[in-house]
Amino acid sequence: MLMPKRTKYRKPHRLSYEGHAKGNTELHFGEYGLKATEGGYVSAKQIEAARIAMTRYMKRGGKVWINIFPHLARTEKALGVRQGKGKGNVEEWVAVVKEGKIMFEVGGVSEEIAREALRLASHKLSVTSKIVSKESGVN
Repeated sequence: MLMPKRTKYRKPHRLSYEGHAKGNTELHFGEYGLKATEGGYVSAKQIEAARIAMTRYMKRGGKVWINIFPHLARTEKALGVRQGKGKGNVEEWVAVVKEGKIMFEVGGVSEEIAREALRLASHKLSVTSKIVSKESGVN
């Protein structure tokens, strides 16, 4: 599972996922990509599940680039614990994804295989997304 080696703070405040992404809104590595159409948090488990779905469908051919990393720790208080007494324990690591961000890129395979692999990956994520390609110019 993806997680940072070390962080400046153990339990950070939540970050906003509203608005448009500042960077990584165009394809850089592959010919096809998965672009977020809304903001949200994508957990490390979801990123890993999407990666496995893509590589298995492509039969380990081609190449997959993951452009998001789960830097943010999400905390949660235990079930049945009263309010107060500080912040809860770290439960998962999430990536903050804003609208327009390219999350995954695929290259080295045919268009049909790439589109189907990205479609399977999109079902594993908690944000809605669309498939974009380099030749169509819809980045």
